[in-house]
Amino acid sequence: MVQNINIKKTTLFRNLINSDQLEFVMEAHSGLSAKIVEEAGFKGIWGSGLSISALFGVRDNNELSWTQVLDMIEFMSDATSIPIMLDGDTGYGNFNNVRRLINKLEQRDIAAVCIEDKLFPKTNSFLNGEAQPLADMHEFAGKIKAAKDAQSDDDFCVVARLEAFIAGWGLKEALNRAEAYRKAGADAVLCHSKRSDASEVERFMAEWGDRLPVVIVPTKYYSVPTEKFRNLGVSMVIWANHNLRSSITSMQNTTAAIINDQSLRNIEGTIVDVSEVFRIQGAEELKQAEHKYLPTQGRTVNAIVLAASQGNLGDLTKDTPKTLLEVKGNSILSSQIDRFNQVGIKDITVVRGFGKESIDLSNINTVDNEIFASTKELYSLFLAKDHIREHTIVSYGDIIFKQYVLNELLNDNNDITLIVDADFAAGREHIDWVTTSHAYSKKIYDQAVEFKEMFSSNQNGTIHGEFIGLWKVNEQGAEAVHQALDHLSRSECFKSMTCTDLFNHLALHHRIAVRYISGSWLDVDTIVDLQKAGSL
Repeated sequence: MVQNINIKKTTLFRNLINSDQLEFVMEAHSGLSAKIVEEAGFKGIWGSGLSISALFGVRDNNELSWTQVLDMIEFMSDATSIPIMLDGDTGYGNFNNVRRLINKLEQRDIAAVCIEDKLFPKTNSFLNGEAQPLADMHEFAGKIKAAKDAQSDDDFCVVARLEAFIAGWGLKEALNRAEAYRKAGADAVLCHSKRSDASEVERFMAEWGDRLPVVIVPTKYYSVPTEKFRNLGVSMVIWANHNLRSSITSMQNTTAAIINDQSLRNIEGTIVDVSEVFRIQGAEELKQAEHKYLPTQGRTVNAIVLAASQGNLGDLTKDTPKTLLEVKGNSILSSQIDRFNQVGIKDITVVRGFGKESIDLSNINTVDNEIFASTKELYSLFLAKDHIREHTIVSYGDIIFKQYVLNELLNDNNDITLIVDADFAAGREHIDWVTTSHAYSKKIYDQAVEFKEMFSSNQNGTIHGEFIGLWKVNEQGAEAVHQALDHLSRSECFKSMTCTDLFNHLALHHRIAVRYISGSWLDVDTIVDLQKAGSL
């Protein structure tokens, strides 16, 4: 793959078709099979119309639209570095359709197209071939000329497929058509035959000489030695549908074994491990990219969600914990988990309490606060103390926030950092108000300021913002939080303490940073809040 990195796929294919050696291309019908073909060592891929149609479960009679073919061939092209020649059937219409087809193939980095001289909609060559009418030779030559005029890359190749032998029209017709297509600008001709021997191809090659490269498809005359094709002067052999056919055999055998055995025991050792699927898909590259591009920057980051409370939203939280209330079809908790997953945080611990049995997501760890009704969030955090590690995000279980807010935390290098909303409305009750070293301004938007104190609205003090219930620690911050929790847990009133008490205690001994935001989050405390949450 490395050797092809600076060579266009179209150039690679043109070099193949004009090689002085017999070259081979292999059928593929999906991104997965295309990768397998390249890994096997083939220099080119045949995007088989039969195979792609079969993949979609339809017949090879243009039942699959040409745009659907383009979608699949694009995945194949993106997945590989070797050139692809598309089996373009009859060109999906007249000369004008062919011109548009060429434009779209070039946009998708497809190297070549093969067009056959039959009528649209086409019929597979191996289905009652003699009954199939051929396109007018001159009309088809016009398609070839239109295709060559439409291409913008000089190396893009158009291969004219001859169906004269398939239709029973004989050698003379095949030669006349091949010459007309050569004059129209075809880069190669594909001499198609469905005989079990190579006699038709042999007679064609004897008369044709080296006027243009010749491609063959020995699906029916598979027993003919490959050396014979070399001696005839054939340029390229297409192994046309064998990946599809072998996959059908394998799937039929596997499916039959499973339904008969009602078990996987007898087939598990006969198929690839799922890790091989992940390898072909490029899972390792994604893992490396996550380390490079996600804000976690290769760190092992985990999250703790404090979600033990019932909430007080009437019938909505009568039997359902507040964290499971739905916003646009997704629970608050699931929304948070999605946010964490998007930045590579997969280790998530949820502290459950009320209705704990209903919080049973498969992708989380759980810690249970059995006395949730008589304790506050600090006690829940204490129960999850062992999950406060060198890079930990802590979140209240009833908040919704935009993705960038989480990124603000992950990009911060302070020991302990709180997210504070500077766009607040004073006078509300039971709010975690915050005083800092500097009031919010545009000049310090991208800078962390120092936390001074947190208090509720029934206390006097300068308010610089509202703590949103989202914060993080690094290794030093985690150690400080552990020490603070151990100290506070010895207090008789510990079970009634909140995170406000924790932060005010920490601030006496350790610097806490604040990252300002302006809106972009919501604390779901009322039905009105729940209704507003949809806008986020």
